[in-house]
Amino acid sequence: MLPPIYPSIRASLRLASRTHIPKQTTFVGTLRFMSSPSQYEFILTSRPEPSVALITLNRPKALNALSSPLFVEINTALAQADADPEVGAIVLTGSEKAFAAGADIKEMKDKDYVDVYRNNFLENWSFSKIRKPVIAAVSGYALGGGCELALMCDIILAAPNAKFGQPEINLGVIPGGGGSQRLANVVGKSRAMEMVLTGRQITAAEAERWGMVSRIVGEGEGEVVKEAVAMGKEIASKSQVAVQAGKEVVNAAYELNLAEGLRFERRIFHGLFATKDQKEGMAAFAEKRKANFTHS
Repeated sequence: MLPPIYPSIRASLRLASRTHIPKQTTFVGTLRFMSSPSQYEFILTSRPEPSVALITLNRPKALNALSSPLFVEINTALAQADADPEVGAIVLTGSEKAFAAGADIKEMKDKDYVDVYRNNFLENWSFSKIRKPVIAAVSGYALGGGCELALMCDIILAAPNAKFGQPEINLGVIPGGGGSQRLANVVGKSRAMEMVLTGRQITAAEAERWGMVSRIVGEGEGEVVKEAVAMGKEIASKSQVAVQAGKEVVNAAYELNLAEGLRFERRIFHGLFATKDQKEGMAAFAEKRKANFTHS
């Protein structure tokens, strides 16, 4: 049985409904930012464009090391952006020095097998049910959990100084947040094996050659975030229904064989003919005007 075109996000909506975000707008340069809610301790949230939500990891002293409390905040902010009808795309970033330099080892070092197994440690370090596109803007180190966090995103843009790696082997463990699985899907078995078994870091240029990142942006502080926001704005200008459908079918390619994937893509394509945006988009093309999508 084929999965539904638009899976339920009731869980995300329930999570989003628990938190109120005050919308106090300030101006930084030419971008419009909205203040972060006071309950966030480890992230900053802003709206550089009306249709683009920006989530910034904010643990500078720890180089944005990932922890369970940090991931709770990431998931909350993502769920709220996903449920906001004004948002068409989400950008996730860190600092110039570190996107996220790994997981917080202090949180892990004293855990034992029974603890991590019974409590399913790292199970919630994921956001696979977010329906809107998530763009990673990576500058500096993206290592261990930071590399895994970038790989969870739909698109990765990299600054020239970005470095990716899975160095868990140096700690006597292996990736636990999906690194081995997502890397193998993206860069192939041999390169994934090299990264996982040696812990070697790769440069942004290597990551681009290997197909791990979409592209490397130009030099300059904050350039990768600007490019990611611009891409998010472009995506948000399309039909949200079609964008979410496009994300769904591309992700399905990693789980279905070619015949099943082609059938699934065709069914989703057919389903979009029931939308107002399909009628508007094709009419606008025929009439040589810009489409006015209503996301319906």
